[in-house]
Amino acid sequence: MELKDKLLSSFVAFEENVNMNSDIHEIRNRAIKDFEAMGFPTKKQEAWKYTSLNKVLKHDYTVFPKKEDTIDYRDVEKYFIDEIDTYKIVFIDGIYSSHLSSTTHEKIDACLMSSAMNSSKYKPVIDNYFNKIAPKDSLDSLNTAFSHEGAYINIPKNTMADKPIQILNFSTGNEAALLVQPRNLVVVGENSHVQIVERHQSLTDHPVLTNSVTEIFADTRAIVDYYKIQNDNHSASLIDNTFIEQHGESFCSVHTFSFGGNLTRNNLNFYQKGERIDSTLKGVTVIEGKQHVDHNTLVHHTEPNCESHQDYKGVFGESSTGVFNGKIVVEKKAQKTNAFQSNNNILLDDKATINSKPQLEIFADDVKCSHGCTIGQLDEDALFYLRSRGIPLKEARALLMYAFTNNVLESVKIPELKKRINKIIAEKLGVSVGFSL
Repeated sequence: MELKDKLLSSFVAFEENVNMNSDIHEIRNRAIKDFEAMGFPTKKQEAWKYTSLNKVLKHDYTVFPKKEDTIDYRDVEKYFIDEIDTYKIVFIDGIYSSHLSSTTHEKIDACLMSSAMNSSKYKPVIDNYFNKIAPKDSLDSLNTAFSHEGAYINIPKNTMADKPIQILNFSTGNEAALLVQPRNLVVVGENSHVQIVERHQSLTDHPVLTNSVTEIFADTRAIVDYYKIQNDNHSASLIDNTFIEQHGESFCSVHTFSFGGNLTRNNLNFYQKGERIDSTLKGVTVIEGKQHVDHNTLVHHTEPNCESHQDYKGVFGESSTGVFNGKIVVEKKAQKTNAFQSNNNILLDDKATINSKPQLEIFADDVKCSHGCTIGQLDEDALFYLRSRGIPLKEARALLMYAFTNNVLESVKIPELKKRINKIIAEKLGVSVGFSL
């Protein structure tokens, strides 16, 4: 049975066994019909021209784990950022893990989507925000149809989250192949601030496919710092769909660090709904082997006096493939927009590939908009200079690549996370460095 048919048949059993309010059931039923009509995306679609899901979809995925599993903290400790105190929302094979989590309902809500969907207390928030900005395309609709568990984060008006929030998704390998579909909702009220770190980590060599959807709403003057760490096993694939709606004078930044996994597709969409909004999208990709990372971004400017900044750096070795498809849309009303987009890439080997497509659609006449793309190799003169000062070739190459990614790393606002990213990059490059960028 093909995966699409398996999902359609599994949906009936899913609806019967999950308790949700009638509104959620109606949303789910519409979503599964949309997915049935569209199916999985193919390379015939322009947005998927350089990314094929055929090899990923060939596995016989289990949609619902047969049993709950537990993990000892010592086995996954290295994936937590424990140098600082954080709230933790942890899932194992898509199921909430209470013994690894540390949630709260005090000044803020950092808890579970399943609880929020079933509680009358949270119904106004669910009604106002759930499934409001996620588009009705195939993978988002599939996630919506099976939406049940994930992180629910609500920061009330005039509140600063007292510590960062970690969202961790572990896969154990109890199933021969597993499909998980976490659904996250983040609502940040007026004048509020939150920092969030998200990670998907497989603990097995069995195939794992994650189809994740996150909706983020930033009210007036809200600040959202979101960090995604993607350093999974080569048997795991991730399709990450993130949609952000910003209101007047808000600031939202998303940093995406893509180092591991078989196939990674990041769909990141910003929708600006007010004036003096700032949207920041930054990413670092360092991959090798036959890994594939695809960044697909959109910033939609609809009001005047707003800014957006996109800066993506990629280092591709061996037979790896990178894709960057970034779009900026500036509507006629959005005068005085300042939009910047940059995609810079280094190919370390002849068989490495990058497909880059920066796009601008501008309907206003008083704007500052720019985009650019570079693809090249390490500077041989710079390498010679470093080696002439006694630095071995491997370390010299690493230094140049650190410098290449530095302007992305320097904007990370959690020092402990920055150190963690530096360590991962050093491991990817196979060197030991005695400094922190």
